[in-house]
Amino acid sequence: MTLARQVQRVSACGLARDGDAVLMVQIGRSAYGDAGKWMLPGGGIEHGEDPREAVTRAFAEQTGLTVSVDSLLDVGSDYRQVAGGIDFHGIFIVYRVSVSGGELRAEADGTMLSPTWVKPAELDSLPMLDAIRAVLR
Repeated sequence: MTLARQVQRVSACGLARDGDAVLMVQIGRSAYGDAGKWMLPGGGIEHGEDPREAVTRAFAEQTGLTVSVDSLLDVGSDYRQVAGGIDFHGIFIVYRVSVSGGELRAEADGTMLSPTWVKPAELDSLPMLDAIRAVLR
């Protein structure tokens, strides 16, 4: 009997708005079967890193934009089995953020693609991580 390898990932994400549009990024590469899905900009929290610093760092890396953290919005959980026998648990700390500068662009290494301002009417049609969809509702 082979036991699933347990992986837990804690991420900090930012919800930025331009009017009623929300900034989303498309996952380019993923070890957890999420390539092609959309999510809020953000990423894994490094050891010893404050989650607020993680979201501002990841936001700049993935979108080219500088943000400031306004408030904590939600904490979401994504628990599932993924290919390769991985028992995956993702935890998303979601902050409301305000864009203060920079120029919108895709992440240089291709991990995240297509940063796009998405209108509310378009959100339901995007393939998205369930935990992020729950936060957006």
